[in-house]
Amino acid sequence: MEALSQATHALFHSWAIPGAFAGVLWGILGGALPGISPSIAMALLLPLTYGMDPTTAIVLLASVYVGAEYGGSIPAILIRTPGTNSASATVIDGYAMARQGKAGEALGISLIAGLVGGLFGLVVLVLATKPLAMVALAFTPPAYFALGILGISVVAGLSGGSLIKGLIAAGIGLMFSMVGSDPVSGVPRFTFGEADLLGGIKPLLVMVGLFAVTEMLVQISEPPWAKASAEEARLKLPNWAMMKRLFKPTAIGSAIGTFEGVTPGAGGTIAAFMAYSEAKRWSKHPEEFGKGSPEAIAAPESANNVVTATALVPLLSLGIPGSNSAAVLLGGFLVHGLQPGPMLFEKAPEVVYGLYGGLFVANIAMLLIGLVILTPCIWLVNRPKPWLIAFILALVVSGVYSVHESMFEVGLVLGVGVLGYILRYCKVPLLPMVLGVVLGFMIESNYRRSLLLSGDDLSIFMTDKVALGLLILAVVLTAYSLWREFSPAPTSINKSEAAA
Repeated sequence: MEALSQATHALFHSWAIPGAFAGVLWGILGGALPGISPSIAMALLLPLTYGMDPTTAIVLLASVYVGAEYGGSIPAILIRTPGTNSASATVIDGYAMARQGKAGEALGISLIAGLVGGLFGLVVLVLATKPLAMVALAFTPPAYFALGILGISVVAGLSGGSLIKGLIAAGIGLMFSMVGSDPVSGVPRFTFGEADLLGGIKPLLVMVGLFAVTEMLVQISEPPWAKASAEEARLKLPNWAMMKRLFKPTAIGSAIGTFEGVTPGAGGTIAAFMAYSEAKRWSKHPEEFGKGSPEAIAAPESANNVVTATALVPLLSLGIPGSNSAAVLLGGFLVHGLQPGPMLFEKAPEVVYGLYGGLFVANIAMLLIGLVILTPCIWLVNRPKPWLIAFILALVVSGVYSVHESMFEVGLVLGVGVLGYILRYCKVPLLPMVLGVVLGFMIESNYRRSLLLSGDDLSIFMTDKVALGLLILAVVLTAYSLWREFSPAPTSINKSEAAA
């Protein structure tokens, strides 16, 4: 009851509720644009949250995540182009239903399954986060160092099939985090005499550059996406008979999304394809999969919407972002001087409980806005691509400049964007670099403090039981990620279905 009271107080004594509606609206529109992932939609708003109160800012960013996951299914169903990576599994049967004249029904199934998944994920988030954070309150500097190593250990699962490239990206991120003043002695380093670098390179600037500018540079070289027709998109919610049929695949998607969400490095895309595979395995009509099965839409859509909440469990309790979107949300916390992790419930409980309430409002807003948003989404998708790219880049520049009115930071964001484009061209994953930037300070500062406490004796990391346990867990997670990387893909989707 105390948590409910604090959530209600946080929502009604801030602009969090309007922020949730605005975030969902922006997220759906952003998700409906192919190539604009949830993390990019969040990163575009990140500089604009600088002047907001923390609760409103965090709710706004998290709501973008919620809205974008539904928005990604709109072009997936209408034009066979997933707006987000996690909507890739929806393309197969969603577009097949659209070709049968059932696009509106497919969109309605996506909306309802997403709503159920989002609310289920929120329950898991509320029940799991605080107990995990309470355990972490006993952390010492060696334990915090080990926690940072645990965060970096998910690089193996985020490396896109090349651990070496993932480690290169993480190393670049760690180099970025070391620019500025030494965390112990305060001596400037790697600043090259530039006063603007004395405070270090803010994770906010790196995220906006990598997620927004890089993607726009990539999109410039890509062909325009297909056009959508307004006549084929009249949303139709499933009736009671259809809801009963969708219960099992939605439950399967919710269960898989919970497991994948709380596992750093997994995320909505893996959850969606695993849910598709398992829903087909347990379906009474597996022969319909790949040909326009409603169950094949409900399972992946519930899975990737569960992840929008459960992916925040390791972020809020341990301070470890395990996905692009969670990393951007971490940037939102850092902008407001908040460090997610064990002490967040003690220092800013109103923000945490406000986030819980905001996510509930966001899921309801997704249902309400989803009923009326199709026409604007279709109009937006049909705009000339150069106009959209120019608008987004203008939004990036103006948003970054508005934070500190610094052209140096604008140039830094653009430079990071170019670096990200080069890394993308070389097929180097970007999320390990973000993890390196975000976790670098935690790792270095606590490593140095631990050595000061032990008189440069490295055995302190072995004698501290919490640190030892986290380091062992990091090794286990790395081994698990490597096993999953080199094992066959967990999906039964064959080539004929993928081509359907």
